[in-house]
Amino acid sequence: MPTEPNTSRLRGLARMLGWRRIQIALGSSALLGLIVSPSYTGLSLIEVLCRFLTLGIVCLLSFGLFERWPKRLPRWLARWVLQVIGVAVVIPFTALAIYLAVTQGDAIPLWKNNDRLGGMAKLAMIGLLTAPWITVAALFRQRDFAAHSQALAFELERSELERQALDSRLRLLQAQVEPHFLFNTLANLRELVDSGSPQAATVLDHLIGYLRAAVPRLHEPATTIGQEMQLVRDYLALMHMRMPDRLQFSLQVDQLALNLQCPPMMLLTLVENAVRHGIDPCEEGGRIDVQVRLRDGRCHAEVSDTGVGLRSSAGEGLGTGLSTLRERLQLVFAGDAQLRLASLAPHGVRAELDFPARETLS
Repeated sequence: MPTEPNTSRLRGLARMLGWRRIQIALGSSALLGLIVSPSYTGLSLIEVLCRFLTLGIVCLLSFGLFERWPKRLPRWLARWVLQVIGVAVVIPFTALAIYLAVTQGDAIPLWKNNDRLGGMAKLAMIGLLTAPWITVAALFRQRDFAAHSQALAFELERSELERQALDSRLRLLQAQVEPHFLFNTLANLRELVDSGSPQAATVLDHLIGYLRAAVPRLHEPATTIGQEMQLVRDYLALMHMRMPDRLQFSLQVDQLALNLQCPPMMLLTLVENAVRHGIDPCEEGGRIDVQVRLRDGRCHAEVSDTGVGLRSSAGEGLGTGLSTLRERLQLVFAGDAQLRLASLAPHGVRAELDFPARETLS
């Protein structure tokens, strides 16, 4: 169903059409009065215009009346036919009523005054020759308006359904990401516990603080580069405590990029992949470098590692997190985002992100 602002928009179009009806009725009546006023001898221009404007208003009222009444018609009678007939029928009666009103107090009754009868007949004849055609034109315009309104309503409803489907899809993707991070991090902690490492308690404390900050953001539609970098810093510090001799890292970010919008866990997905599929399988460990730069209205993020590289890590689900991230980027940025992977020499992987720079609303 269209939302309330969409309904208000349709109502606004209906009100605009009503005003146009009034303008057309009064404009057409005034134009006819101006054209035929020289033929009404003994009457001023104002008197002629008043009579034609009155006739036009009555025709407009008749048009609107039969547009809504009666609510149900026989199948053989179309409503537009009833409207045209209704307008035509009221014209002679309206002309008679106008002349009865303006001849009150005359010495000669209306039915005995040939000039008055001629003027009334002329008013009725001009109305019968023009009003039905104007009515038909108005009906065609009304039909076009109805078709346009229906198309607009369908388009608004389709846009709303597409937005709801997009939101649902994003929530589904985020639900897929959440257990991915949670279980991988818990698996790292389990390794320390199984090995009896004295760092297990400290790592657990860092993990609790990290999850308190990370898990709520999984359900947010967007976060900032600054928040993402903080999560990346906490995550890498946690991983460094697990393997202090095998993991080094550095973080570099342009200050102007800190307030830019991005999907939750965007950078963390790349860093987690670098740790799990690059550094962990490598006996001597390696280094992870994270850089975020702002150039020409676009944000460029890069996560590189000196781990085992693409070939050695390609067999164990490397594409799961990245394919999910690719899809999320396409949904959030409407296709205007790229995720590229490249091998580094002598070994390692570089993941590059490129997306529009959008600042958060303060």
